[in-house]
Amino acid sequence: MSFDPAAPAAERIDFSHFLAVDIRIGTIVAAHVFPEARKPAYKLEIDFGPGLGVKRSSAQITAHYDVSTLVGRQVAAVVNFPPRQIGKFMSEVLTLGFPDENGDVVLVAPERAVPNGARLY
Repeated sequence: MSFDPAAPAAERIDFSHFLAVDIRIGTIVAAHVFPEARKPAYKLEIDFGPGLGVKRSSAQITAHYDVSTLVGRQVAAVVNFPPRQIGKFMSEVLTLGFPDENGDVVLVAPERAVPNGARLY
């Protein structure tokens, strides 16, 4: 897998493979510095609405975001990967972002508010 913006498109997949990845919108309800992480990161609690509830995520987004500005922000996340142990923290969802020109993460978010739990299609 390449993160190079000039790389060609990945191998073609069936639409069913895309549908298997459950990407939802949630609102960050809590954010904390994650000092035990190997790379600078935050611990996030994200509300995905009544169907999924609040899930936890570790996110390496410290270059562009401060914990004081994250609460209330909507973000996209993959919600159907298995939980992943990050140090002593269990990350339940993968918060999505794109690398900027320095490789620092810029969060994926809708351009206007949508209901928590809305699924990408």
